[in-house]
This record gives sequence, C-alpha cells and structure tokens, in this order.
Amino acid sequence: MYQSLDLFQTANAMARHAGARQAVVARNIANADTPGYQAQQISAFQDVYSEAGTGALRASRPGHIANLAGGAVAARTTAAAAEPSPNGNSVSIEDQMLSSVSITREHNRALAIYRHTMTVLRTSLGSS
Repeated sequence: MYQSLDLFQTANAMARHAGARQAVVARNIANADTPGYQAQQISAFQDVYSEAGTGALRASRPGHIANLAGGAVAARTTAAAAEPSPNGNSVSIEDQMLSSVSITREHNRALAIYRHTMTVLRTSLGSS
C-alpha cells in the first residue's frame, strides 16, 4: 500500500541515490594509490532530480518516460574535476571524506522523510 505514495517513492529514490554515491566514494578511496585512476562522482540527488524533469512530469506506467521508469532517477557517474598527482591519480582523500559526510546527511534526510511520513500515515489511520 505505502509503495504507491509519491513521498515514499521519493524517499526511496533519495536513499538509493545516496547509496550509489557512497559506493562511488568508496571506490575512489580504494583506488587512491592506483596510478592513473581518475576520481568519479555522481551529482547530488537534487541536481539529478531536477535534470530528469520529474518535478513536472509523471510516468503513468513503467517505461512511459525514459528517466522515470519505475520512479527511479538515473544517476550518471562523471569524472571529478580534480588536479591529478604526478602519477596521474586524481583522488583527494580529503575531498572524498567531505563528500562522504555530505552523502551520509543526504541518506539520513531520506530516512527522516520516510519515518515522518510513516508517522503521519499511522496518525491519519488512527493506529500507533
């Protein structure tokens, strides 16, 4: 029942996006000493969500609109704009740690939206 509510779908998409971003940061950190490795990044959920036009468009069925299939927002990995070190590696551990903190906050925000929506739903149904 709750999967069909738009707010739950948005919270789910936010949490999945944060997970994908955290995976990219983890891969960057794991390859911090790999010569020639180029750091990757995924844009913040707000940027990807606005690019997809999901604020104005609504998919009526899966596959109706390419970026909205199943309510998912497509995340694209791009090369991070960083100056490479002498061995060609462009990973900055400091930048990756700051990104990780930002992503954790984004994920916590998605969980808070989910929890508060559940509380409102339970209250409106009269159960606790």
